[in-house]
Amino acid sequence: MNQNIYDFKAVSLQGKEIDFKDYQNKVLLIVNTASECGFTPQYEGLQNLFLNYKDQGFVVLGFPCNQFGNQEPGNKEEILNTCQINFGVTFPMFEKVIVNGKGQHPLFEFLKNSLPGFLWTKKIKWNFTKFLIDKVGQPRKRFAPATKPEKVEVYLLKHHYVGKTGEEAR
Repeated sequence: MNQNIYDFKAVSLQGKEIDFKDYQNKVLLIVNTASECGFTPQYEGLQNLFLNYKDQGFVVLGFPCNQFGNQEPGNKEEILNTCQINFGVTFPMFEKVIVNGKGQHPLFEFLKNSLPGFLWTKKIKWNFTKFLIDKVGQPRKRFAPATKPEKVEVYLLKHHYVGKTGEEAR
């Protein structure tokens, strides 16, 4: 059986276990995030993407990670405050995860195996690596940390994951 995104669960920052089956028929952008990173201002662009296309079934899912330069040192409350107060984040945020190596979250193991990075390396290199998931739960595109949400939006529109009507979205 082919694995897809709906085979996974994760715990929200509020402590609730979320079954990814809840995201069936939605286009997802899964991002490993950090509150003290040079890319942290991308939260604003990710929030705008979410707001612009959530009515078309598009959802951003944020996964804080402290593996890169200890740039996500805070606890759940601190992470939530940073996201909400500093960037107005309303998209779903999850508990801190490990994305590489021992103890890595199974979701990220699946994503990395499905969409290797530059030169087919599976390892996530830094915060704000983004994974695009289509409406049937299949990983479709991996975006580098430096890829701004505005560039992701161009890709989403060009490939009809979102659009004016959203009816063509994959």
